[in-house]
Amino acid sequence: MMIDKNMLILLVEEYLKDAPNYLVDLTVGVDNSIIVEIDNDEGVDIDDCAALNRHLEAHLDRDIQDFELTVTSAGLTSPLKTRRQYHKYRGKEMEVLTRAGIKHSGVLLSADDEAFTLRVTRMVKPEGAKRKKEVEEDLSFRYDDVKHTKYLIRFK
Repeated sequence: MMIDKNMLILLVEEYLKDAPNYLVDLTVGVDNSIIVEIDNDEGVDIDDCAALNRHLEAHLDRDIQDFELTVTSAGLTSPLKTRRQYHKYRGKEMEVLTRAGIKHSGVLLSADDEAFTLRVTRMVKPEGAKRKKEVEEDLSFRYDDVKHTKYLIRFK
């Protein structure tokens, strides 16, 4: 018997409603393998994952449904999946891949319900100049126009 994804989402959201953690994604595979991904503006604690796991286990019946349950935190290298995550990463360097296949990297300035703004730095050669110079430009992206946005990890 297939597990009801909407019922699981309600269980998770009810459990997290007063917590700093929030639901990022929930998938139910054909073999009832459930993956719950949560995030927190400060970072998710492993104990939070374990507690949510126990809460869900208590509300599911293994005698009726055979399932595999994984509760995890949103990975640093995972694409952002919720608007709230965009707020978490403000001021951080991000990589954006548009649906048109164009990649941009820059600092995430702001985000609202419709779009977000990225400050990109480009090397531009002004007319008549001998050298290129750095120019900053703020680009706005609608969420629907973006294939993915990821935190850019740089090692210096």
